[in-house]
Order: sequence, then C-alpha cells, then structure tokens
Amino acid sequence: MSDDRSVPPGAPRWGPPWARHGGPGHSGPGHGGGDGLPRRPWIASIVLAFVQVVGTTAASHNGTGHVPLDRFGYALLLAGPVALLWRRRAPVVVAAVVSAVTLVYLAAGYAYGPVFLSVVAAYFSAVAAGRRRSVFVVAASLYTAYALVTFWLYRYLPPAGDDRASWAQISGAAAWLLAILAVAELWRLRREQYVRERRERAEAERRRADEERLRIARELHDVLAHSISVINVQAGVALALMDERPEQARQALTTIKAASKEALGEVRQVLGTLRAPGEAPRSPAPGLDRLPELLEQAAGAGLGVDVTREGTAVPLPPGVDLAAFRIVQEALTNIIRHSGSRTARLGIVHRAHEIELCVDDDGPATAAGRQVPETGGGNGLLGMRERAAALGGDVAAGPRQDGGFRVLARLPFDAAAATAVLDKEIR
Repeated sequence: MSDDRSVPPGAPRWGPPWARHGGPGHSGPGHGGGDGLPRRPWIASIVLAFVQVVGTTAASHNGTGHVPLDRFGYALLLAGPVALLWRRRAPVVVAAVVSAVTLVYLAAGYAYGPVFLSVVAAYFSAVAAGRRRSVFVVAASLYTAYALVTFWLYRYLPPAGDDRASWAQISGAAAWLLAILAVAELWRLRREQYVRERRERAEAERRRADEERLRIARELHDVLAHSISVINVQAGVALALMDERPEQARQALTTIKAASKEALGEVRQVLGTLRAPGEAPRSPAPGLDRLPELLEQAAGAGLGVDVTREGTAVPLPPGVDLAAFRIVQEALTNIIRHSGSRTARLGIVHRAHEIELCVDDDGPATAAGRQVPETGGGNGLLGMRERAAALGGDVAAGPRQDGGFRVLARLPFDAAAATAVLDKEIR
C-alpha cells in the first residue's frame, strides 16, 4: 500500500520524489514529516550511494575470493539507493526491490562491503510506515534465497571454486536480519509514542486555552451583567425623578458612577490576564468579604437583601471564594432584572468541607423578563453551574413551590487548604 499523504492535489503520483514538496504535515525543507521520515529522501539516497560505492570499492580492492567490481556491480550498488527514493510512496515494494537487488549482488559474487545499508534503510522505512508484517515476509524471503544461494546454488555461481557457507554464517545472517527488524520495530514504537505525546500536549494546551477563555467569558458576563443591571435601574430612577426630586436623581447618578467605575476596574483586571498571561493580578479577586459592597449596590438598585449565616465561617480557598461571590452576584442580578420582588433572602451555611449558598425571592417574573427555569438555559445560570462544577459542586435553580425563585449552590473545598489560607492571614 502506498502512502499518498504527502502528495498535494494535482501532483504526479509516481513522479520523482524531489519534484514533490509540501502536503499535510510538511514542516519545511530538510525537516521530517508526520511519519518520522525525511521530506527529502534524495539526500539520504545520495549519502547511501556514496557510502556503498566507496566502501564496497575499498572492500573489493583489499579482499580476495570474489568477483572484481564491474559496471554491472556498480549498477547494482546504485540501484538500491535509487529505489529508496520511492520508499515513502511504496515502502513494501521498495523493500522487496532492494532485497532482490542485494540478493543479485551477492549471487554475482561481488565483495560484501556496506551494500546492506540500503536493505536497512528500506526495512526501517517500511516498518515506520506500519507495514511490518509485509516487511517480515520480504525479509524471510531474502533470507531463504540467501541460504539457498550460499548453501546449495553456490557451485553454479561465480566466483569459481567458492565454498559452501557454514551454519555459523547462515545463523549470523538470520541474527542480523532479526536485529534489523527488532530495532526498526522499537524505533517505530518510540516514534509513535513521541507523536502521541506531542498530540496529547497540543490537546492539553488547547483545553487549557479553552478553559481560560471560558473563565474570562464567565468573569466578563458576571461583572457586566450585574453592573449594567444596576446602572439600568438607577438610570431609570434618575430619569423619572430628575425634575420632581433632583436630589434622589443625583443619588442615582452617583450610584451609576460608582457601579461603572467598579465594572471598569474589574474588566481591566480580567483583560489584563490576556495582555500579560502569567503575571499576578494587580488586585485580589473578589470574594465573600465584598458581600457588604454587593448588598449595597443591590440596595441602590431597589433590592433589599436579608442575610442569614449558619456555622463557623473560615477563610475559603481563592477559587471557592470567587465562585461563591460570583454566584451570589449573578443570583441578585437575575432578581433585579427578571423579578418583580424588591426583597431577597441570602442564606450562607458554613460546613467543615462545604459552603452552601441559597438565594430566594418571592416576586413573580416581570414583563421585562422571566426567570430561567432549572431545566432551561441562560448565560447566567450556565456560568453558575460551570463555576460550581469546576470545583466539584453543583447549582440548582428554579421556581419554588410557594412562589418566587431559588438558587441553591453547594461548593466543596479542602479543609486543609482553608486552614493554610487562615495560617497565611494570621502570619
């Protein structure tokens, strides 16, 4: 089976390898492709041809008991490297051709030398292409033919007076072939492992990038949705009271200015992570310590919030603290935007390994919007669930049986991490 992955559309199927460049996985001149083989096989073929010709010529001049190299011998020495030019396209065919050329060379009685380098390169290429079973068949055929030539047909072949090969020579040839195939298989496994690890690293980097984009999107949604809701309500109040009660309109505009300033600061902090990834934020991430500020903004938008606490409060890990703050912020924002109620209840329950947040309101949905049911969708509720799920918790949101709407969030955390945060604060 040929390998067409490196052939661009419209390229000649069996043209010279040096005339074909590019294709999927092309990594530039002189670099390896996705299968671990060089993209310019003619370079390796030239090197192999030079080594085989020079090395075998030297072996022919220094040894005896063989046929001197002639034009046919040099043609056989060059035939293997030339056939290797197509090893990417037809690795098994090339392995068979190189094996046959090498066998003819040995049967002609020429000096051994480095003629076997082409066989090694052909077998490595075929095994790397995943055709190891076919390569084993080719190698077994080569060994069988070699054994027949050196053990039985030698008397009919040059040079005259040649002796039969010993069992040691036959066994050595078998060991040599097995070693080549074993090393080729190990190299293939190592190359596949490298490709797999590189792909996994790339996928992990993409997942981290996706998670970071999702985190930034959640932060921007929570910041902007809350602040713009407060600004929208206060702008309506200012417009309604501008003529009759200018002092209250001034107070509403002051609230708008404070909310917009806070929103701009948090947006700058979030966007700063995009401009300089890896740097520490200039201000700490918000947490439940800013709950009074959040309640004050809600009150400025006309929503009174009654807060109850149970259990002993402990410092939370930063991720849990931020998620708790954002969930409460989003729940109150939804009440301001979608509920006719002007009061809400926030319950915070501290447990040893968990914090529970419950936000209730009693009002029906307003004409401007409807509360999103638990089975429905919405960026706000989706962001709450994603934040909780990232920490191993959950969020349940939906209408209550006695009217109104409820958001119930459970955020687990490591008590040891909370203790470490407390120790750091004490120090």
